[in-house]
Amino acid sequence: MLIRVMYSTGKYDMVKDSLLDELIASGGVQRFLRSDGWATKGREPVRGRGGAYTGPERRKSAAITKE
Repeated sequence: MLIRVMYSTGKYDMVKDSLLDELIASGGVQRFLRSDGWATKGREPVRGRGGAYTGPERRKSAAITKE
């Protein structure tokens, strides 16, 4: 899956979701687009950073229910 990101330089790009954590950790990405809008580094909780995530579930797989 490709994720829309805004680099620290202000340029926009699409990156593979598997690279997102690395780009955030390296400081290369300032913002990235989630299903509910833009997440800004340092403002919104980001997975794998600072303990357990306690916000709402946003992954698409959570919306799929099995019967």
